Amino acid sequence: MKKLVLLFLIVSVTLAYADDSKISPELRNQPATQQTQVIVQYAPGTQVNCSGLLGLVGCLVNDILKLGGTILSQVPIINGVVALLDGNGIQSLSSQSNVVYISPDRPLKPTLSNAASAVNAEFAWQSNYTGAGIGIALIDSGVASHPDLNLGAVPLSRVVYQQSFVPGNSSASDQYGHGTHIAGLIAGDGLNSTGPIYTKTFKGIAPGANIVSLRVLDANGASTDSAVIAAIARAISLKSTYNIRVINLSLGRAVYETYKLDPLCQAVERAWKNGIVVVVAAGNNGRYQATNGYGTVTSPGNDPYVLTVGAMKTMGTPQRTDDLVASYSSKGPTVVDAFVKPDLVAPGNLLVSLAAPNSTLYTQNPANRVPNNYYIYGGNTSSSTTYFTLSGTSMATGVVSGVVADLLQKYPSLTPDQVKARLMKTAWKSLPLYSSTTDPTTGITYTDQSDVFTVGAGYIDLEAALINTDVAKGTAMSPFATFNSTTNQVTLKDDGSAVWNTSSTWSNAAVWGSSQFVPTSSSAYSSSSTLYGSNVLWGSQEPWGTNVLWGSNAPAGSNVLWGSNVLWGSNVLWGSNVLWGSNANGGEK
Repeated sequence: MKKLVLLFLIVSVTLAYADDSKISPELRNQPATQQTQVIVQYAPGTQVNCSGLLGLVGCLVNDILKLGGTILSQVPIINGVVALLDGNGIQSLSSQSNVVYISPDRPLKPTLSNAASAVNAEFAWQSNYTGAGIGIALIDSGVASHPDLNLGAVPLSRVVYQQSFVPGNSSASDQYGHGTHIAGLIAGDGLNSTGPIYTKTFKGIAPGANIVSLRVLDANGASTDSAVIAAIARAISLKSTYNIRVINLSLGRAVYETYKLDPLCQAVERAWKNGIVVVVAAGNNGRYQATNGYGTVTSPGNDPYVLTVGAMKTMGTPQRTDDLVASYSSKGPTVVDAFVKPDLVAPGNLLVSLAAPNSTLYTQNPANRVPNNYYIYGGNTSSSTTYFTLSGTSMATGVVSGVVADLLQKYPSLTPDQVKARLMKTAWKSLPLYSSTTDPTTGITYTDQSDVFTVGAGYIDLEAALINTDVAKGTAMSPFATFNSTTNQVTLKDDGSAVWNTSSTWSNAAVWGSSQFVPTSSSAYSSSSTLYGSNVLWGSQEPWGTNVLWGSNAPAGSNVLWGSNVLWGSNVLWGSNVLWGSNANGGEK
């Protein structure tokens, strides 16, 4: 009996000193004896890479073992470990001074042509910029063997390295079909659709680039934080071997905490600071009706360093003047930190790219298979086993990764911040101020406006980026938005290190657009869709931090967006019915 009382007292004292600020919200009520897989981030200087008897003796991480936990793997890139811990162990561990944050090893999923013409890629190709010599780490579902990824007609693949991080599956082959499609949008050379018998050529933006395929998504398109973080660490270690200058992350999950504690965000920042441009999908949650899609950008696209991409519809034409925002494209500001995201938009709807014939997506979505007569003279109606159609910000992200590769081929000395700033400044600003889409199945109409939380700095333009020679001297961290509940106004601010508005070259109007880009009057919209009030101030004459984004005529749902239970919470935005599911594969007209 005395032992039981003593044990109870020990547990009570331990829990009393638990530090909830170091525990993610989902884990704070973890049952005392129920184990779960977590990521533990430690303070700098803590030894996490422990091996050998002496290492085990001196390693502070082994406190996990003393708490009855199991260390599954080490994650040095974020100075952390992946471990199994029960609720008591989590509470006890949080009280230790060397522990920074404990979060679940969360699941991720992928965020599900005329793209080349829409981004002016032909100009790059005519100037012999094809991404040649640039390595792109594609962290996705793997890449299937495909002639369009070879070195021209030579049967030598430009997929120069492959590795699987899927637990229990060492095969790097693409069993889901997502990664192969993205690889084609980035680096496919169109070999299998080029010649006199073809009516269309499906070519990636950087047809000379190399792909480093790091598989994290299983056959069902699922993954975890720890798998993605391990792949990011591998990309960094392979940087010099394959000249990896770009990481493509066409995947994501909900945001649960500030980017400063999110292990995914910490990993992408490490890559960014190692000289690798990280291009991330914004997410496909733009149809979330409670906020009209605002506040739905996923992690790690919520990180202010990375280049976050939303999706546009090319409308089936090569010119960009008729292109519209895809209604499913996620919008900012980001949950918790309120960063302005996405940073820009790119073609992502109904894009034809490479097929992985035996993959899950290919077998389960026959309507997405491209018929032979779509691109072959005299072709039959049978489905191609070479090309496939998908839609989503995933696809837009692949397009932008190709753009970055072409840009870095011409300007190899550019840093990630300089690449991001250049692409944002040169993005096309003349987007339609208003567009709508009606779902033919549900009859629901979705309304979009070309504000900074929907399209960022604009529509990516490779030609303009190649011609421009401006080099940013500061960071390109995305600004954050603040809300004044008294005036009902939203303003943009930055942390002082960013290049924005430091000179006329990088003025707000130059990067984010002028009054022609952002409406200054509500007259163009019905009262139900108005985003900006008539007293909006926007332009280069206004100092940074005083540009009013939302005036007194607030958008429908703005009181929800800035309410404490939505923008700053997770229980409302992130229900299982929110995520854009298989319908994204079919795209929208």
